[in-house]
Amino acid sequence: MWSRRTRIMVLGAIVTLGLLATVLVQAPVPTQTVDEIMVNPDSHLGDEVAVRGEVLDGSIDNGTMVFTLEGESYTLKIRYTDAAVSNGLGDNRTVYAEGILLFEDGTYVLDASTIKTSCPSKYEEEADLE
Repeated sequence: MWSRRTRIMVLGAIVTLGLLATVLVQAPVPTQTVDEIMVNPDSHLGDEVAVRGEVLDGSIDNGTMVFTLEGESYTLKIRYTDAAVSNGLGDNRTVYAEGILLFEDGTYVLDASTIKTSCPSKYEEEADLE
């Protein structure tokens, strides 16, 4: 029979290996800006990408489940039909979108699986009141 100390060491090793395997198997996709992706979008076609940008004012269409993210020089359409969307999706909000980059009907589209919005600043309301 193993001693108590040996059992604890074996259990610790198993937990450590499990955590390492999780990190190595599910390495996160590096986040890029809209401009970084759109400089050479063909190199990302069919790949899972993570992009951050600002929602173009008036571009959210809840009927087709599409909106446009803008960068400094480029824009990218985001389709969120099957995406998990956090609360607060709105115009001029900074958004993180993760999904597969596609080329459809002459346009690059990110078919998103996850969309996260930035937290609104508690100071925005105070500035509006002044």
